[in-house]
Amino acid sequence: MQIKIINRSSHDLPHYETIASAGMDLRANITESITLQPLERTIVKTGLFIELPVGYEAQVRPRSGLAAKKGITVLNAPGTIDADYRGEVGVILVNLSNENFTIENGERVAQMVIAKHERAEWQVVEELSETSRGEGGFGSTGVK
Repeated sequence: MQIKIINRSSHDLPHYETIASAGMDLRANITESITLQPLERTIVKTGLFIELPVGYEAQVRPRSGLAAKKGITVLNAPGTIDADYRGEVGVILVNLSNENFTIENGERVAQMVIAKHERAEWQVVEELSETSRGEGGFGSTGVK
């Protein structure tokens, strides 16, 4: 599929690293480094503007390496970019570690996955069909 994009950053367009990659890395497009204190959050701009077809969204997700090694993650993961949004793509990062983390210009801060979605229509009813799970939730299916 083709997606219209404006690149006002000083970096290459996001791209798939391998033939089987689902996500494309998003890079920080900043003029000064940003240091996140423990538990601090910020919006990191990318310099990218996209026009998605109706019926698709762009999901902004954490990079597993940053999360596992540094405790840096996307706060509202996955963040959703709707098809009618035309503003700059931003990434809400949070530092869940006990150490400061500095973001540099060009650093890969998140990944973006393009996903098809459906629109739901509510059908108001008086009761729902029964299942073996019923109302059980939050761990009700077991621990192993």
